[in-house]
Amino acid sequence: MNETSLASGQRSDRVLLGRITGAHGLKGEVKIAAYTGEPEDIAAYGALTSADGDCVFHISAIRRVKGGAVIASLHGVSNRDQAEKLRNAELYIHRAALPPPHGDDEYYHSDLIGLNAVSPTGETIGKVIAVHNFGAGDLLEVRFEGERQAEFIPFETAHVPRIDLLAHQVVVLRPVYEGQNAEES
Repeated sequence: MNETSLASGQRSDRVLLGRITGAHGLKGEVKIAAYTGEPEDIAAYGALTSADGDCVFHISAIRRVKGGAVIASLHGVSNRDQAEKLRNAELYIHRAALPPPHGDDEYYHSDLIGLNAVSPTGETIGKVIAVHNFGAGDLLEVRFEGERQAEFIPFETAHVPRIDLLAHQVVVLRPVYEGQNAEES
């Protein structure tokens, strides 16, 4: 599940559940890329809002389509022009409306974004700036200190052995790729 984070690194009170990717048909339906475990669950938490909370979206009907997206009808949106104007709108829910993560090894993305990336010895080496999943598992996007490009770190125990939300840090071990020395990583 993807969520928003605050620039200060504090946990946001809003969680990003999806994004409207465009209009579908002529009757005002929208296609939504849902970031929930099951795409249809985007409608399970009640009204969704824009990031600033100014716009409220009520899903009145929803169905799953190929590719993990959903087609939804929104209250007050009755034609294609209205639906097109919502393209790229991000859909948020208040964090309090969500259940807590299921176990010690499950996190909302917003719990991870903004954490300090530290070495196994506790030295700050960067910051987690995003969490992605391109289909093969979650990746932490880490901006390492002194480097221009952020790097994707597989979100698995071999590379992220410890997460300490109270200390606001995550231990990160950079992968060593074939032909690369451990000192280069």
